[in-house]
Amino acid sequence: QVQLVESGGGSVRPGDSLRLSCATSGLAISRSATGWFRQAPGKEREFVAAFKRSSTTTLYGDSVKGRFTISRDNAKNTVYLQMNNLKPEDTGVYYCAADPSIILSSLFDPRHWDYWGQGTQVTVSS
Repeated sequence: QVQLVESGGGSVRPGDSLRLSCATSGLAISRSATGWFRQAPGKEREFVAAFKRSSTTTLYGDSVKGRFTISRDNAKNTVYLQMNNLKPEDTGVYYCAADPSIILSSLFDPRHWDYWGQGTQVTVSS
């Protein structure tokens, strides 16, 4: 049984940093695609960052490039999202996702991912 559990969300001011964690079980993250999505109230779930399946190649959404970094610790089966220089528009629920078989062209669409965490709230406000 695959489980994903996010942590690390909170309320911060613009310009602050946060690091989200996603503890996984039931799959090998080094061989799976893992990623982060976010969803603001009234909006669709948006791609943030991901590792390609069986690869160290990372992908980022345009709005977070240069500010967010996805990383992972294979020994701990944990995926991280370091978020720097946070902006109010980064506010939303952040979800961790994993999939052992998703192809590159499907990574950006949340409908194609098999496994999801419960989400963690990030609020950026002055």
